[in-house]
Formats: sequence, structure tokens, C-alpha cells
Amino acid sequence: MAMTNTPDPTHFTPIMKIFYSPASPFVRKCMVVAHELGIAERIERLPSAAGPVKRDATILPTNPLGQVPTFLTDDGQALFDSRVICEYLNDQQGGALFPASGKARWARLTELSLADGMTAAALLARYENVLRPQEFRWADWTDGQLAKVRTGLEWLEKEAAGFGERVDIGTIAFGCALGYMDFRFPDVDWRAQAPRSAEWFEAFNRRASMQATLPTA
Repeated sequence: MAMTNTPDPTHFTPIMKIFYSPASPFVRKCMVVAHELGIAERIERLPSAAGPVKRDATILPTNPLGQVPTFLTDDGQALFDSRVICEYLNDQQGGALFPASGKARWARLTELSLADGMTAAALLARYENVLRPQEFRWADWTDGQLAKVRTGLEWLEKEAAGFGERVDIGTIAFGCALGYMDFRFPDVDWRAQAPRSAEWFEAFNRRASMQATLPTA
């Protein structure tokens, strides 16, 4: 019998999946990592309606928290949260976004923790002023959360000039944090407080990975 090159219609290439929100800075961080590793096109973006008040029931079977980002590997393993997903992608591709060991690893992970903390604080301030009923909103809460962003910027301002052209999990996380401030808090002039950070961000934000993942409402 003659052999043909007709593809088997039952065969498909396994694909990774991510429960996705175009406004989430933590989803964005994962996708920036994917773009930097050259695998973004291999990740299927699953629509979601996850929120801090009402969880997305479609995510619950894979993540009991019902949150984004939740990631499904090509063999069906569920991973969360964004830090785990980013390190998984880097590991699978043999990337250098996470140093493997030593002082550099702990420095990058500390930067990641600070940037994520700033982002989480900004998210809490956003929720307070958008989701909480007007009569229950607490200005001191919002001020307290945005104060974390400001003190984070004080740290970043001392370090940003030394970032140079670094592209790793620390700089990606800071880029997504500052991008979220621009997206959700355009009236907060963080650049006036942190001009060196602003200069670094202007250059970093021009990267193709950052431009491809700009947040949308």
C-alpha cells in the first residue's frame, strides 16, 4: 500500500492554556515572559470572568481560588499563581529570566516580590474605589495601599539606573507594575517622584513583549 503524507486529523499538537484577562497585570506578566521566551503563540488564552467578589466557576475545577492567571500545561497540569507560571515557562524553555542559584537568584526573586506587592496594593486600591459601594468606601484604605506603591518606588528609584538592558523576572515584574499604574491610575504622577524609574520604564516598555501585552479594559 502506498504511503501518503496526509496528516492524521485525530492528531494535534498539545497546547498550553491560560485563563486570561486583558486587564490583569499578573496575567500580563506571564504573557510578557512567554513572549520573551518565544512561546506566546503556543498558549491558548481562555476567556474568564474572575473577580475579587465573584469567582469564575469555569476556573474552579483547576484552581480552587477561581483566579487568574491559572495555567494548564500541555499535559493538563494546573499551575498558579503568576510566579509559579513564569518560572515554569522559563524552566521548560531553558530560559535565563530566573537565575538558577546564588545571590543573583535571591536578588531577582526579591525584586519580583516587591513588584508584585506594589501591583497587589494598586489592585486593592482599584477594587476599593470601583467595586465597593460608594457609601462604604474608605479613603484611608486607598491611601494606605497607594503608600505601598510610593515606598516601593522609593526603592526602585535607587536601583533603576543600574538595570541597564536587563530583561529578567525582576525587570518584567516592575514593568508590569508601572504599566498597571498608568492603566488604572493615570492621575497618579508617579514619574514626578521617580524620574530615573520613569526613564528606565520608557525604554523597557518599548520592548515587543510589553507592547504586545498592553492592558485593555
